[in-house]
Amino acid sequence: MTTTRTRRAAVTLAAAAVLPLALSACSSSDAKDSGKSDSSAAAASSPEASESMGGASMDQPFGPACSSVPKSGAGSFDGMAKDPVATAASNNPALSTLVAAVKKAGLVDTLNNAQNITVFAPTNDAFSKIPKATLDKVLADKAQLTKILTYHVVGQKLAPEDLENGSFDTLEKSKVTTSGMGESYTVNDSSKVVCGNVKTANAHVYIIDTVLMPKS
Repeated sequence: MTTTRTRRAAVTLAAAAVLPLALSACSSSDAKDSGKSDSSAAAASSPEASESMGGASMDQPFGPACSSVPKSGAGSFDGMAKDPVATAASNNPALSTLVAAVKKAGLVDTLNNAQNITVFAPTNDAFSKIPKATLDKVLADKAQLTKILTYHVVGQKLAPEDLENGSFDTLEKSKVTTSGMGESYTVNDSSKVVCGNVKTANAHVYIIDTVLMPKS
């Protein structure tokens, strides 16, 4: 009888010793699984993961000239997104000649008040390709200047994929054509997009390296 009681006590003590170890092992396993789960969630929400999954980061400005845009302030991409297009352009140093031309033509309010438009915006370097005497003559002729500037404006917002093989009516009433893919696009087979998919409050802007000229 004494032997049976002794055996039972030994079994009880062994079980009591094993139980904390089992609970500890289980808790450790749960913690590891939880850690894996947490790190997996963190990885899935990281910017790199979003980009590899084709997230919103793919809808950013692109092109070699984008690197010259200020990183902060009114002339940055975030700053331009808050202002209507003529105001936004006035805060970008690379577009100062275009802005001066828009003011001379009296188109600031027209562009700022328009909704859902696309602007092909020539850089200062694009204007410098035009002989000075010719440019001065155009700037002095409001009707001709207005015709040229409105030829750079399309009455709808164009995403990059829309430019792959496109033909669009401009506010000047004739068409511009676009071609390309990825981050390389050309307008009218002559002007290259050097910084594309720039957002303003009322427009999409594609900064180009050559001034577009209407045929008529």
